[in-house]
Amino acid sequence: MNPQNFNPVAEVDFAFYIIFGVSIVMLLGISATALWFVYRYHHTRNPKAEDISGNLLAEVVWIVIPSLIVMALFYYGWAGYKALRTVPDNAMNVKVTARMWSWVFEYDNGKRSSVLYVPKDKPVKLLMTSADVIHSLYIPAYRIKMDTVPRMETYAWFNPDAEGSYDIFCAEYCGLKHANMITTVEVMPPDEFNKWYNGKSKSAGAGKALALLENYGCLSCHSTDGSKNTGPTFSNLYGKKQVVELPDGTKKQVVVDEPYLKRAILNPQTEVPEGFTPAMMPYKDAISDEDLKTILQWFMHGNEVSLDAGRELMMAEGCISCHSTDGSLVAAPSLKDIWGRKVEVLENGKEKTVTSDEAYLRESILAPEKLIVKGFDPIMPPYPHLTPEQMQQMLVYMKSLSGAEQ
Repeated sequence: MNPQNFNPVAEVDFAFYIIFGVSIVMLLGISATALWFVYRYHHTRNPKAEDISGNLLAEVVWIVIPSLIVMALFYYGWAGYKALRTVPDNAMNVKVTARMWSWVFEYDNGKRSSVLYVPKDKPVKLLMTSADVIHSLYIPAYRIKMDTVPRMETYAWFNPDAEGSYDIFCAEYCGLKHANMITTVEVMPPDEFNKWYNGKSKSAGAGKALALLENYGCLSCHSTDGSKNTGPTFSNLYGKKQVVELPDGTKKQVVVDEPYLKRAILNPQTEVPEGFTPAMMPYKDAISDEDLKTILQWFMHGNEVSLDAGRELMMAEGCISCHSTDGSLVAAPSLKDIWGRKVEVLENGKEKTVTSDEAYLRESILAPEKLIVKGFDPIMPPYPHLTPEQMQQMLVYMKSLSGAEQ
């Protein structure tokens, strides 16, 4: 288990230690007693069975000791429960919305994120609900595991007293991509958190990616215009299907999406593109997270920095959890080539074909229950909280995935 980070965690841990300790003592005691009975009352020593009428002392001990154990366990369990349910008055509120298959954290100033950013030494109260089915927010480091229920608000709290990154999981099976419903708690110094909290979201600046590719030596082996070189060309690479060779010599087909590109940069020897030699060095310890992010953004949508805002917004709102960007099907239609294509929908149970234009996409985001895409479940929640600027950012990003003119 992760190190305990605040007093209620210590209360919970102590309750478990009591339970484990009592269980071990009882296991050893019962096992020893059973072995002694086997020896003491073996048929060679007691060839004739005897009737034992009773033993008052044994009966009293058997009743009193288990009663004391149960009451002690209840006491420590109740103390731990109260510690986890008693929220300090100075706690910072964060709204948590769970949906298939992502988390959205919303702060008092309206800022939203798919990662839970919190300041060190500031109690945090999580006000949780679900947009679709029952999920369960589980943060092992803080011993929190609380269900999120549709149309109901639950809560939990914790006090992050150590900087670092702590895992968040969904502990309730919620569908196809349940295992992918993961994120982190990022505990930051108060000054850094205030800067993030009060600052505006900025693009990572995908326009500087070419300079980074040049500095890291990538363009010496990879072209950007489709011409052949030592490595695969970067031209139109994102989203294409590619055969790769694994370390054991077997081959498989992959889609060149963001996770694959990240693997190809950090550990290129594990999946070598067919027809190319494994000559590329790994960049696992040679590239910063910020530079890697910038390069990946360039692969996805070139130097259009404005597109980063739409992509980051759709990631934060959980859209990319159900809608792929490479043409593959997850739980909802892919966003690849979505702009301008014909879509078969159900309106009040009747089938019809519509064009996926700006008006249709706006309505699908604000009121997805009106036109249900045929073949898919109506699980998408509405997004009425989006500002006109945010809506436009999403539309521009979806245009870029379709090759449409901005």
